[in-house]
Amino acid sequence: NGLNALYLSIIGFLSVAELGVGSAITFCMYKPIVEQDNNTVSALYHLFRRTYLIIGGVITICGLALTPFINVLAKDYEQLDENLYLTFFLMLISVVITYLFSCKSSLINAYKNNYITTSISSSCLLLQYVLQIIVLLVTKSFVGYLICRIVAALTQWIITDIVTRKKYPSILSNGEKKLQAPVKKELLKNIKAMFMHKVGGVLVNTVDSVVISMFVGVVALGLYSNYITILTSLTELLKLVFTSLTSVIGHLYIEANKATTQKHCERFHLLNFILGCVFFLGYYAVIDNLIAILFSAELIVSKSVSIVITLNGFIQFMRQSGLVFREATGTFYNDRWKPLLEGCVNIVLSILFVQWIGVTGVIVATIITNLLICHVIEPYVLYKNAFGLSPKKYYFKNYARICLFAIALVVLEYCKQSYAEAWTEFFVNGFVSVGISIIVCLIVLLLNWDLIKGLIKTTNSEI
Repeated sequence: NGLNALYLSIIGFLSVAELGVGSAITFCMYKPIVEQDNNTVSALYHLFRRTYLIIGGVITICGLALTPFINVLAKDYEQLDENLYLTFFLMLISVVITYLFSCKSSLINAYKNNYITTSISSSCLLLQYVLQIIVLLVTKSFVGYLICRIVAALTQWIITDIVTRKKYPSILSNGEKKLQAPVKKELLKNIKAMFMHKVGGVLVNTVDSVVISMFVGVVALGLYSNYITILTSLTELLKLVFTSLTSVIGHLYIEANKATTQKHCERFHLLNFILGCVFFLGYYAVIDNLIAILFSAELIVSKSVSIVITLNGFIQFMRQSGLVFREATGTFYNDRWKPLLEGCVNIVLSILFVQWIGVTGVIVATIITNLLICHVIEPYVLYKNAFGLSPKKYYFKNYARICLFAIALVVLEYCKQSYAEAWTEFFVNGFVSVGISIIVCLIVLLLNWDLIKGLIKTTNSEI
């Protein structure tokens, strides 16, 4: 598990070669799709396809060049009876395959058909998990586990290719058209911005696992990864509520006025909090029991680690609504320097804190970075450039909601019950978390009733 987390972090670092091309080109597709300019859409698609093939090749070459040095990053790997070089190569291949069909997935999403790509990716992920469970139960082979990733990726590629050929044959067969100068200029500007976001994202999202592996050890990373794997799966599920609507918001921003889009942003932020509060309080309530039931009570981490993991997950999740509106409105250029600052600060703090308080320190460093940089700069750029408004009210609501969640987390800790039977404790604490989250959500809904009333009026008028 520790190696799996380390490999994903390393390949995540290599994926900086993607340069943020995907988001930039998808955003540029919104306007020509609304205007039914198929030539421009086709030109953007073929540029996307050609670029991603090159990127996949670059990542493959860089990964192969890095393979001989994998043992340096995996402290105490000798305890594991695994071939580091073969397993890293298999993980690399499973990731590179996704670059071969990413252009087609983005084309489907640009036409507001995110539900199709979500259905395909979710089905293939389910296939991957079923195969991996069978392989692990029967063979306990890490190599077989990674081969299942490759099989699932190939399946997703084939299905996505079939769907795009049926739905958009004219776009795919239209031949390569030349982009007009204004479109090309806008695209290059956005790619530069998304590249910086990509670098910053890599520095933040991959540094935790690498620092833990180097300074604490790959075994400790494995314990930490048990919690993070479950949390990440939960978060990715919740993100579907927002990411599936990115293209819809992008079309709305082009077709409607800024005030309407801004009101929707407020409602999304409220929904962001409600989902985060319910699910992350639930996560903290049952995670130790879940680890004990699924794996072993010996793999439960200290209380301080599980608390900061939960708090960090919630704080990062609270950015989701803003990030979706940033992607949809194309304002990622305006905060292009933020990710580099975020990444550098996170690296420095992580290296300092890991030597002071170990794994907990690495996560605390990420929390500080998120609160003082991401939650300040991202809303400012979105509100100033997309909506032409001051973000002061957003700041107040955002930090108030984060504080409210932190208080609820403390209350939950004091309300948790202990039982000899793990399953009893699991369900009792789960229900306790639901009760606390309902109270917190009702308070927030009552304080924001004007947003709810506005949404009801809008819905009624449309009906």
